[in-house]
Amino acid sequence: MIRHYLVLASKVLLRRKFFTFISLFGISFTLLVLTIVAALFDHALGPAAEEPYQDRTLYIERAVMHGPQSMSSSSAGFKLLDKYARNLPGVERLSIYESPRTVHSYIDGRKVSSRLKRTDDEYWRILDFTFLEGSGLSTADVAEARFVAVINAATRQRVFGGQPAVGRSLEADGQRFRVVGVVKDVSEMRNAPFADIWVPYTTAKTDAYKRELLGDWNAMALAKDHEAMATIHEEFNSRLLRVELPDPKQYQAMVAPFETRLGSFARVMPTADRRDPESQIWKLVGLLASLGLLFVLVPTVNLVNINISRIMERAPEIGVRKAFGAPARTLVGQFLVENVLLTLIGGVLGFVLSIFVLRAIAQSGLFSYAHFSINLRVFAYGMVLAALFGLVSGVYPAWRMSRLNPVQALSGGSR
Repeated sequence: MIRHYLVLASKVLLRRKFFTFISLFGISFTLLVLTIVAALFDHALGPAAEEPYQDRTLYIERAVMHGPQSMSSSSAGFKLLDKYARNLPGVERLSIYESPRTVHSYIDGRKVSSRLKRTDDEYWRILDFTFLEGSGLSTADVAEARFVAVINAATRQRVFGGQPAVGRSLEADGQRFRVVGVVKDVSEMRNAPFADIWVPYTTAKTDAYKRELLGDWNAMALAKDHEAMATIHEEFNSRLLRVELPDPKQYQAMVAPFETRLGSFARVMPTADRRDPESQIWKLVGLLASLGLLFVLVPTVNLVNINISRIMERAPEIGVRKAFGAPARTLVGQFLVENVLLTLIGGVLGFVLSIFVLRAIAQSGLFSYAHFSINLRVFAYGMVLAALFGLVSGVYPAWRMSRLNPVQALSGGSR
């Protein structure tokens, strides 16, 4: 039966090329936009090789001091993280690292700009980089403030012409480092592992950062298990109640929650409360779902109208089939199969187009080292959405078709 429906559906769609073209255009464009958005989110927030434990990793990337009349917000300071985030119950490993900042090197008269990140040794145990040469920063490198560096493949190409770099010297931020490792490029959209150059935080030019509650530092905590994540969050929040603020009259509280990657992203939404930046995940999900629903609603309504027009055009054919005893469920099933087939074809076209669009975005340099792709997860979500799109847009027209009166349908009527 299904095979018969599919054969008949393909013939009907080819017979009415104009309606088919309009429908395919709307479906493919809608799926194109949704696929690109899904691919971008998946690239930034989904599982990645460099972050193998993301499902049980918590981050601190923003801190807020606020009072009755004042509020200061930035990345956390090293003092805040070093004094209050260490030895938390449930934490397997804790890393404190600096946000990447732009530094310059001068190679053969050329000015080369790079993003440098200062890290501790735990950073290299929580994350899992793909090493092309050498290894990461060791405990001794950090403890003894050795001037060593790990660079990415792009920096090796810019500075050393793509030649082996381990053991060679590199100038960055007015300091000279010896390269001990080279890693594969990591996308700029992955905040924690992204950088061009990584060096021990103990090589900083001054130790002023050790006295700052707000600054340019982040923390990354690897929980022992999923159940420990809530404990880590709550315990750190309770410790923040004892933070010695610089001016108690101006600032009365410090907020710097440990959050998941998705929670950290959701907190930067315009609707997020900076004074209480707890998890905004459900707000983000609701916002994205509402935007997606509104975006899909317009083409769905248009497709419903086109489907009704197709049914009215086929009224004589439907009248003949009903006159010969075709049950309503058979006609409804046939039309739904036609519509689902149409939306799946449109979905495939949308996916093919999205591959080229994502490739163009990656090549534009808008996001450094980003390589967007449509993995099986995104593809599966898209095809499910296309099938639902076909069912939803086909239910009402199919119901209208089942209500056609055979005599009026044979005469070209619509009721």
